Amino acid sequence: MDVTVNNTERLSGAVSAPPSKAYTHRMLIAASLSNGTSNIFNPLVSDDTNATLEAINALGAEIEQKQNCWTVHGQKTPKTPAKPIDCRESGSTLRFMIPVAALADGPSKFLFGASFARRPVSPLLDSLKELGVESEVQEDGSSVLIAGGGIRGGKTSIRGDISSQFISGLLFACPKAKEDTEISVTTSLESLGYVEMTLEVLVKHGVEGTVNPSLSRLLIHSNQNFVPCDHTVPGDFSSAAFLLAAAAVTSSKVTVQNLDYETSQGDRAILEILQEMGAAVKIGENSVEVEGGNLVGIDIDAKDIPDLVPICAVLACYAEGRSEIYNAKRLRFKESDRLASVTAELRKMGAEIKENDDGLTINGICKLQGAQIDPHNDHRIAMSCAVAALGAKGETKIQDVECINKSYPQFFSDLRALGANVIGI
Repeated sequence: MDVTVNNTERLSGAVSAPPSKAYTHRMLIAASLSNGTSNIFNPLVSDDTNATLEAINALGAEIEQKQNCWTVHGQKTPKTPAKPIDCRESGSTLRFMIPVAALADGPSKFLFGASFARRPVSPLLDSLKELGVESEVQEDGSSVLIAGGGIRGGKTSIRGDISSQFISGLLFACPKAKEDTEISVTTSLESLGYVEMTLEVLVKHGVEGTVNPSLSRLLIHSNQNFVPCDHTVPGDFSSAAFLLAAAAVTSSKVTVQNLDYETSQGDRAILEILQEMGAAVKIGENSVEVEGGNLVGIDIDAKDIPDLVPICAVLACYAEGRSEIYNAKRLRFKESDRLASVTAELRKMGAEIKENDDGLTINGICKLQGAQIDPHNDHRIAMSCAVAALGAKGETKIQDVECINKSYPQFFSDLRALGANVIGI
């Protein structure tokens, strides 16, 4: 499906941020490992979270899906799945569930719709081997076999600069290891906020451990029992960033509701970025209001906020002066090589943007023109280019927008509700 986005002079109004994808994943998995019933209110329904829901079901959890609530009947130990677990294109599902599946008595096979070269898992498998888990990437290059039989525990080391999801996956499973587990992170941990989010959810399920402030050393006690817990999923700052940026790009005033600034979401940094660029930001009890103005270029350290890079590149196009986005090398291992993808598509629109080894340089203000956009099957590229199109001259056609179903299926509907000139969905 293709969508056309036309130049839009002004947006206004209020919409609710979608539920957090990251929290929904984590709450589902922790609930599935709890021996009892947990309710997850306001879950995100998307391709990725559905993949995790199906994965925990395959490992024995029972789920009742009601409107605005998923009830999870968990169990102490995952069951051996009867058939391969299809993670679709959800890297989070794959990396979180591989360690969990190791707790089952028998083997588990995971299918993945994307390339392991694009979304690597080898560091996680190497770490699990140190903890007594055998695994094998299959010759087809799109599946991995986990032997099962439990996790011995002990000491393991893992890099922190490829994906924080490796550490989160270990944190879900190692409380049920036979011995205490000590995880040493051998590089600076990037996207630290996502590991903090995992720890936050685990604590609510009664899991205990010891970590240092930088999360470079994590000690997880063995033979723990998860306790059931009810959750309400907060709004997603990663997704809301597109709406807030749309206000800045069009010099409009927009309110996004269902946003709690006190959550462990690193991507709430979008508010500081918008303020530093010159937008007016008001943080309410459960909402954020942004009013655009004359934006200026800034330098952005993407170490802990990789998902914000595409939309920050768009903001930089509308900001006067040079913007530098750095510490973003991990974006080459997302749904697409995001540094290359966002550069290619914004250049089509007339942006003065340069792709660097670990980031981007943008010289604004860019006089953007409508273009035909290929999102590279990447939800964040599709949504970023839609925001860029709001201030561009003429119309922009975005191809294959189904990719937004990965994280924010209602994006174009919400954008239209704010007054955007969107045709085709």
